[in-house]
Amino acid sequence: MTVSRTPLRVSFFGGGTDYPEYFARARGAVLGMAINQYVYVAALRLTNILDYRYRISYSKMEQVAALDAIEHPVVRETLRDHGYTAPLDISIMADLPARSGLGSSSSFTVGFVNLLFELQGRRATKMDLAREAVRVERDLLGENVGVQDQHHAAFGGLNRFDFEGGRTRISPVQMTAPCQEALTGSLFLVYTGVTRFASATLDEQMAKTKSGASDKDLSHLLALVDQSHSVLEGQDPARLLTEFGAMLHEGWETKKRLSSKVSNPQIDALYDRARAAGALGGKLCGAGAGGFLLMLVPPERQAGFRAGLGETSIIPIGLDTMGATILRG
Repeated sequence: MTVSRTPLRVSFFGGGTDYPEYFARARGAVLGMAINQYVYVAALRLTNILDYRYRISYSKMEQVAALDAIEHPVVRETLRDHGYTAPLDISIMADLPARSGLGSSSSFTVGFVNLLFELQGRRATKMDLAREAVRVERDLLGENVGVQDQHHAAFGGLNRFDFEGGRTRISPVQMTAPCQEALTGSLFLVYTGVTRFASATLDEQMAKTKSGASDKDLSHLLALVDQSHSVLEGQDPARLLTEFGAMLHEGWETKKRLSSKVSNPQIDALYDRARAAGALGGKLCGAGAGGFLLMLVPPERQAGFRAGLGETSIIPIGLDTMGATILRG
């Protein structure tokens, strides 16, 4: 059995500028981190004596005799595109729910591409994996996605990615250990209880991006990438948390202007509760309309934060430094 493990991610700043529709005509950049929550894809080669050729287990079970009969679009089209014809049993598992704003679709695509490279005995760099996942999602499947999630999933770590035309540049954020520990020890996911398909929330945002109507807000989000990068590379952990929390809040207020579908009264109320309970700032992860809120809560406020949110699901998160990996037994 071959198993790939790929991290989910949280995006701090710059989301929306990572769409080719934007950075083909302007500079795009994002800053975020891969987290210690994962998507796993396991594949077992099957013999030819079974009455099915593919068995795929995820939120549903598929057992089919032909490639064209596979319903899972990434599995079907990636196998077809890579010319992999051997029968397979594929199991897809994740630490957190899909469609919750943590880049799970792209993490899966990166992981499945990594798995196929391994099964075919082909070598791939982290950049190869990210670019191939972008190609699968945007070109093969025609999905309305940006390109940051695939890079966070492939590389892991806390990084800044700059997108200019056809070039991508990665800049690992250079943090001191005390500052990194302060940041990662203060990040929490708060579950809204709502899952959604990201592409369904993006129509209005993409129309405004293509028309240039969102350029002012996207430029502001880009400026926050530059500012937050400098803050993270500072020397004072307490100051870092204060300034970074304020920037997250500022970025969230800006992000809500990109589309009327980004937030809703239920999400706004939960966000306000989280800030009232002690969070310095935060944002909704992903495209919007559901999933997880990311909140920054300093250690001295965390007991009150948990008490203030009552029965709401709260998940502390840490930093993944491995990126896309093939697990060895």
